[in-house]
Amino acid sequence: MRRLLLYALAVLPAACGEPRFGRSATSPVMMAPADPTLRPLPRPDVPAAEKAAAGAALGQVSVVLGSPAEQGFWLRSALIRTPGKGRVELPDGASVAVDLRPGEGAALLSFAAYRALGLALTDLPVVTVYAE
Repeated sequence: MRRLLLYALAVLPAACGEPRFGRSATSPVMMAPADPTLRPLPRPDVPAAEKAAAGAALGQVSVVLGSPAEQGFWLRSALIRTPGKGRVELPDGASVAVDLRPGEGAALLSFAAYRALGLALTDLPVVTVYAE
């Protein structure tokens, strides 16, 4: 977790267009608040028919932001035993289709999935994981 935090502190300022060097160690990194009018892109949303067709829930897990270097929509968690297709769903009903990947330790959700669900990069949501 510490390595992920250090990575985020090193990468996010550069990704936001801020200079990585030249700031004093005491100056805070300011991020704009999320715009509540923005909605996820329609492509990753799962239609109601697909939600019903998706398999049983594997369980609930709290997720953190995964490596931005790994592209695509994916979830890596200890809940997952074999790779496959599935979806994650927030308590408010928002969901996104993802590739399910086995993992250990903290559950990681891809950057693309975070953005599609309308989550802030610092959110630690609890999601329900479904497998096909």
